[in-house]
Amino acid sequence: MTSEVPLHNSLLFRLLVTSVLISLVSIGATAWLTVRGTTVAIEQERGQALADDATIQETLEGFAATHSDWKGVERTVLDLSRSTGRTIVLTTRARQIIAASHRSAAERLPPNESAVIDPLHVAPSKAGSADQASRIDPRAVGPYRLPAEERAKLRQVARDEVDCLYDKTGVRAHIVEEASGRPTLRTTRTSGEFIPACRSKGLSMPTPTEVAALAELTGLVRGCAERHHVRLPEPLTITIGFRVDGDDSMESPAAVDDCVEEGRREQLTAYVAPAALLFVISPPRSAIAAFDLSPAGTLRVLATTGLVLAATVAVTAVIATRLVRPLRALAHAARDPSGSHVRIPVTAKDETGYLAAAFNELSERRQRTDEQRRVMVSDIAHELRTPLTNIRGWLDAAQDGLAETDSALLSSLQEEAELLQHIVDDLQVLAAADAGTLRLRPEDLDLRGLIEQTVSAHRATAHAGGVEIAVHAPDGLSVHADPVRLRQVLGNLLSNAIRHTPPAGRVTLSARRVAGAVAIEVKDTGSGIREADLPRVFDRFWRAEQSRSRRTGGSGLGLSIVRQLVRAHGGDVSVASRPHVETVFLVRLPS
Repeated sequence: MTSEVPLHNSLLFRLLVTSVLISLVSIGATAWLTVRGTTVAIEQERGQALADDATIQETLEGFAATHSDWKGVERTVLDLSRSTGRTIVLTTRARQIIAASHRSAAERLPPNESAVIDPLHVAPSKAGSADQASRIDPRAVGPYRLPAEERAKLRQVARDEVDCLYDKTGVRAHIVEEASGRPTLRTTRTSGEFIPACRSKGLSMPTPTEVAALAELTGLVRGCAERHHVRLPEPLTITIGFRVDGDDSMESPAAVDDCVEEGRREQLTAYVAPAALLFVISPPRSAIAAFDLSPAGTLRVLATTGLVLAATVAVTAVIATRLVRPLRALAHAARDPSGSHVRIPVTAKDETGYLAAAFNELSERRQRTDEQRRVMVSDIAHELRTPLTNIRGWLDAAQDGLAETDSALLSSLQEEAELLQHIVDDLQVLAAADAGTLRLRPEDLDLRGLIEQTVSAHRATAHAGGVEIAVHAPDGLSVHADPVRLRQVLGNLLSNAIRHTPPAGRVTLSARRVAGAVAIEVKDTGSGIREADLPRVFDRFWRAEQSRSRRTGGSGLGLSIVRQLVRAHGGDVSVASRPHVETVFLVRLPS
């Protein structure tokens, strides 16, 4: 059978076109990105080299500022070498090796060092102190490092100032800890407008540790002043920011600052590592491959592009064929003129496989539905044929003079007509339920009264069969339901229980309130239902004992009607049975 789908609408054709377009765009984008990335990489290489040099120098200066010697610097040098790809050698001023990332490089040092690592003589921009002319690394704190107890006290004072600042000005500040451990406040605004209102002396006054260190620094500054004949203000007071408090008449403030700087270097010398020479050696730069735009190179590019396209088309064709094959099989099966229930082989676990499995399930359900429909039509014909045959037989007998048209004959014909009408009414109820046109007229009902009415209507039948009926339902238990339909539900269950309960048996109707619902139980001590038959109890025209006659076994529609009516009320019905012990039908209705 040829496909009726035009080529331009074919799924296979569209997948091939899509794959070719994607391949062309991918190849073009890859080529452009390669050229662009190479250009950017060349431009960034120089900047990265400068950044790596700055990182190496900054890291080693920090190590020197926080250590009194160079012990343990080998690991730092190795880590820097691995992260930057550079060869790093650190020596003394006499070029004696302190640490080296590669031993071979230590034997052939360049004539000039890359930098001098001295935390007491760094570039002014790196010092970061309040005095931008200072060339002492701010990480070199030496005797000014605060112990944990003093840090905790100052941090609490800083928190109080942050809270005060927010309460009075609405400005949020955060605490920044300096290298010595002293906390300072930082805000997004200039501090001069609002911080003084919350400034406390506790944060600006030196701690005992700082007082001792500043006292030592004061003595060193005085010694410097004597050597250089600089007049100092009296009394000489150096703040924790390493500034000298003095009046405007102080002679040569720059000279005083120089002595403070010199005193600090002298004070910190014992706490920092000695100056060292840094050698940073770059690896040999590999030649950057240039694009070959010669005819041979162009042919290679075109050949590569053609191979990529051919491979893409081939792979897409294979995949598309596997995708289209089950879809075509589904189309053929759906249009099969024989009308038989065709099954599609499930060859994949993807969406098409799921679609084939769903089609097979649909076909099976359709087959079961057709079978049920045929069985139902046969059962309906059988159920209607029996009373009609009886009626016709008696009428023929009366017409031929074989039976007298007395009251007994009329009563028999009346009974057969009522049975026929009962079957028709049951079928009408089920048809309305299936079509969704079953109308209910719910109202608030006294459930105990409704149960007693139903029992009263069936008490004579139960008495004739020697069956006892008991009712257990509390007073005041109400339910919102259609009284006629609910009485029909209970009547069907009760008549079914009486019919299957032997003499001296017992049928019990009980009702109770459960979580969010009302439960009604119809329990009998009859023959029961086998476990294998329980799933089919509510099927139409089904009987547990197929050999029973219609008169003893009913039409087989009662329980089906029960389920439809209960579901129409928004409830559910279930059954549990122990053969020859008890059978319980449980109806749950929303309260």
